[in-house]
Amino acid sequence: MTFARRGGLPGVDAENPIVLTVTGRVSRAVVPDLCARLERALTAPGGAAPAPGAVADCDVGGVVRPDLALVDAVARLAVVARRSGRTLRLRRVPPELRALLDLVGLADVVGLAEEPGESGEPEGSEEPGEITAPVPGPP
Repeated sequence: MTFARRGGLPGVDAENPIVLTVTGRVSRAVVPDLCARLERALTAPGGAAPAPGAVADCDVGGVVRPDLALVDAVARLAVVARRSGRTLRLRRVPPELRALLDLVGLADVVGLAEEPGESGEPEGSEEPGEITAPVPGPP
């Protein structure tokens, strides 16, 4: 059996479109507005419940100078997503934000989407249907 990569724009998932895009510098003052925007975006028309394992994607590739205010925003957005029956997945995560989320223990709470080329291998280097797993480090 052969599996091929889906076509389309790189980094865009047709089944889970980006629900919220965060750009610029995030201060504590804008966090309630971000949460309200995500809550409005996640409100399903007709009150339909989300599918099991549904994801709310948040593009953070345009943020400037990630700091703990942004980490706070991510934590609160994750709570909003969870209340709606979804999990928050961040896309285009800057390395600085990834390090902060790891430092405070949120990297395991929110999903961090791996973008093409992020694994260190050129895009399309796997054979169709090949499953790759991380190599365990020393104990």
